[in-house]
Amino acid sequence: MKQKNHALPNDVSALQVLVLQQQATIASLHDDLNSRQAEIDRLLAKLRRLYFGRSSEKAELKIIQLEHRLEKRLTEDNDQSARVDDPAVPPLLRLSPARRPLPSDLPREERCLEPQESACPACGGDLKPLGEDVSEQLELIKSPFKVIKTRRTKKACARCDVIVQAPAPSRPIERGIAGPGLLSRVMTAKYAEHTPLYRQSEIFARQGVALSRATMAGWVGLCSNLLAPLADAVCDYVMDTGKIHIDDTPVEVLQSGKGKPKTGRLWVYVRDDRNAGSVLPPAMWFAYSPDRKGAHPQTHLAGFSGLLQADAYAGYNPLYEEGHIREVGCMAHARRKIHDIHVRHPSPTTAEALHRIGELYAIEAGIRGRPAEERRQEREARSRPLLMSLEGWIREKLSTLSRQADTAKAFNYLMNHWQALCYYASDGWAEIDNNIAENALRAVSLGRRNYLFFGSDSGGDRAALMYTLIGSCKLNGVEPESYLRHVLAIIADHPINKIKDLLPWNLTIPAE
Repeated sequence: MKQKNHALPNDVSALQVLVLQQQATIASLHDDLNSRQAEIDRLLAKLRRLYFGRSSEKAELKIIQLEHRLEKRLTEDNDQSARVDDPAVPPLLRLSPARRPLPSDLPREERCLEPQESACPACGGDLKPLGEDVSEQLELIKSPFKVIKTRRTKKACARCDVIVQAPAPSRPIERGIAGPGLLSRVMTAKYAEHTPLYRQSEIFARQGVALSRATMAGWVGLCSNLLAPLADAVCDYVMDTGKIHIDDTPVEVLQSGKGKPKTGRLWVYVRDDRNAGSVLPPAMWFAYSPDRKGAHPQTHLAGFSGLLQADAYAGYNPLYEEGHIREVGCMAHARRKIHDIHVRHPSPTTAEALHRIGELYAIEAGIRGRPAEERRQEREARSRPLLMSLEGWIREKLSTLSRQADTAKAFNYLMNHWQALCYYASDGWAEIDNNIAENALRAVSLGRRNYLFFGSDSGGDRAALMYTLIGSCKLNGVEPESYLRHVLAIIADHPINKIKDLLPWNLTIPAE
């Protein structure tokens, strides 16, 4: 077969033409690669927003479609990268991650397996120990229900007929059949693992125990009444500080005698100053309201004085007018408005705005956990000039944008709340955003996808109470089910004037 001649031309001008052609080809390939990468980044950003946003069948369908498109793009790019002149393209080496050791506190059962041979199968000689191979396997034992039968023996005096008997042990629910372990499992499954009662009923039935949804609903109500003083103590602790994060989220609530549910509200108030170097325990308090009127947070914060980190909800405005509460804005809320536009219609203006705000967040990442005064000094020296530059740049852009443009509306939001958004730069206790409160509401969002609605306003109150205790446990690294099990076992006999001793950060839970 005749081979192609790859000899280069000797003429200088011909060589120049060849070089220019090759440069044009390389530039074209580079532009195509950049466009592919930009499309992949855009699809990934949209996929994340759909995945972490509010779920619906339409959103799930879009996610599937985006996954297929993204997979196709990546496959095409891999095919392009694999087309090289060298046929020997080594496969990628996949490193297996190191397996973590199993927790040492788990109960262990040892099994020793001896060889079946009593003598050497080759020569018949005696066998002597050579060592052993040890491996561990994690096993799950079926949920062990058990019945605790308590016998209280009666004894009578042979002389005066006086009868003596040991007192009946305390129960979380008087004359109830459920122990604190079962009650804590039901409450944790419902409010921490987002498993509705009807699903729990099906799970227990498969384990051989019939517990109706109505029975467990009654337990939830009675336990909520028992734990109410604890939630009140958490509320007192949260309000007894100089800075609170607040946010709210909608919840569907059934209306008696009406065909469709109404929209109630869960409000969360978070005390957490760990980012400013505080060693005081964090906590969160939830409150339910049948609507979103501003009177509710105004009532909740009637005795509070200090910094209120929140979004720009108009219902908070009367709180700031009184003078004892200072408004602190949420930069993440303002950034999200720009990011939403950038995802739909990316432009140099939105990219520049996101970059400038990103510089502010980079500073925050570097000073997180430092003392408040040190954070204030760093912000004054580094963040304040960036904020002033950002303000001037936004005002310049607003002079060239149409008022009806989405970007102009997002920029106007920043300018309308600029003072509140910039306050954090002058106070080391304040945060750049309200993500602390938004993160606290994630449990509600996850639960809402499973139970869909509350059965009544009282159901909303019970949910707020349980979210308070479970959320505060998680903030302090306390396992919620173990905490509820211990508290439910002792709270009925605990003095009400010492209820603070049972708060998650004050209670020592004995090992089970």
